[in-house]
Amino acid sequence: MNFKHIIPVLALLFLTLGANAQSVANISDPRLQVKLPTLKGDSISLASLKGKVVLLDFWASWCGPCRAANKQLVKLYAKYKPKGFEIYSVSVDDDKTDWQKAIAKDKITWLQVNEPKNWSAVSAQRWNISYLPSTFLINKVGDVIALDLEGKKLEKAIADLLQE
Repeated sequence: MNFKHIIPVLALLFLTLGANAQSVANISDPRLQVKLPTLKGDSISLASLKGKVVLLDFWASWCGPCRAANKQLVKLYAKYKPKGFEIYSVSVDDDKTDWQKAIAKDKITWLQVNEPKNWSAVSAQRWNISYLPSTFLINKVGDVIALDLEGKKLEKAIADLLQE
């Protein structure tokens, strides 16, 4: 696994957790908790996915780059879900109907939760989201190991983590 993306992860640690350099951001940390409603209204927590390789994805239906990224994620999810990969997408859409339409149009089948309020959403603040899409790759023990990987780099990292 290529860990050249560790510098942004360390930056996330210092900004979010005020952690020392030997700490690693982990989804079990209460300060990083995300538990939000799905389309059906039930709530799913990010921490409940511990044991899987997870891509935490912050996005919105009105975000063009997010919608383009969804096309790649649809392919990756179909390929790696049977091997233990999950995507936990947090929409910051204020309009639930726009969110639902985007999910249908983009053919998204992975976990989708919504927290309206755009940049003011609590989860977006906890994870220091300043642009969309923002993604965090999380290993099976819940550690954040990379930020904003795309394309072949993302696919290789997922494949490598699933082998661990």
